[in-house]
Amino acid sequence: MTNARQFDHEKLEVYRLSIDFQRWAGPVIESVPASGRRPSAVKHLDDASTSISNNIAEGNGKRSATDRCRFLDISRGSALECAACLDALVARGRLREDLAQEGKALLVRIVSMLSKLIERLRGCGPVASQSGARSSTSTSTSTSTGRNDGDPAAHYVPHTPSQLG
Repeated sequence: MTNARQFDHEKLEVYRLSIDFQRWAGPVIESVPASGRRPSAVKHLDDASTSISNNIAEGNGKRSATDRCRFLDISRGSALECAACLDALVARGRLREDLAQEGKALLVRIVSMLSKLIERLRGCGPVASQSGARSSTSTSTSTSTGRNDGDPAAHYVPHTPSQLG
């Protein structure tokens, strides 16, 4: 994003990372022929990968924290759906495991950043399930690509009344 003026959502690292995932997923989606029987996992991967960035952008434009969290939670769910699609493509022999792991490394970062951002907006600790256990957003895989994603909320651009008018 090289424009001098940016939308607020374009300033979010998690948004930029979601665009990186779409860039990564493009060749995977295009490599499966459209003719014949195309696995539904490919269409879902296409739709869900787009949904990640779309919902981050739309959520960031909402005035209330509750509305923002709802859209960010949808985005988080779309990222998890993308991970499941990659698993399905590997299981069906349509995608190599090592390539799927590349995409899933990006998705782990996206899910983690969205979870932390939602926590910050809600003003609470870790996202917890109804039983009180930590949700499925926590992962046992540590990935590092050299980017600083320790506190994604630090990159969050809050709206002030002057920005909304």
